[in-house]
Amino acid sequence: MTGYLGLGSNVGDRRGNLQRAVDLLPAQGVTVTAASSTYDTDPVGEVLDQPSFLNACVRIETDLAPEALLDACKAVERELGRILAGEDGYVRHGPRPIDVDLLLLGDAPYRSERLTLPHEQVTSRRFVLVPLLELDLELRTPDGASLAQALAALPLDEGVRREGAPLQVPPAG
Repeated sequence: MTGYLGLGSNVGDRRGNLQRAVDLLPAQGVTVTAASSTYDTDPVGEVLDQPSFLNACVRIETDLAPEALLDACKAVERELGRILAGEDGYVRHGPRPIDVDLLLLGDAPYRSERLTLPHEQVTSRRFVLVPLLELDLELRTPDGASLAQALAALPLDEGVRREGAPLQVPPAG
């Protein structure tokens, strides 16, 4: 099944953290098939006084069910030093070495207590849509909404600046 993940980091070697996340995904049953450029982005959410983020998106192939894929994303975050919700020191929207968000998976929506697909903010965050559309300009949500149209409807005041070349995709196999 094809899916898309959003990656972000604003602590330490931001690009190195994103690349390490991409490199760790295959051991979790996730094949990365394409990666976007990286984008330097202003913080959004509840904590604005923190370093800027480096964001990217990756297209993946996996046989994992949505909940198992979420677990795989959390395992990568934990391996790279992220403090997860419910753990001491966790700050919602705070600084973090890595964020691996499950944005889209397959052609059907999914909802559970832990996970909503498509990601609830996939159509409202410029820092997600810009790298996501770099991977596929025709991308749509399961209900048919155009992500390119969602991006066009957003205000231009959310700072998203192309920072660097695409992340390296691990060799298949």
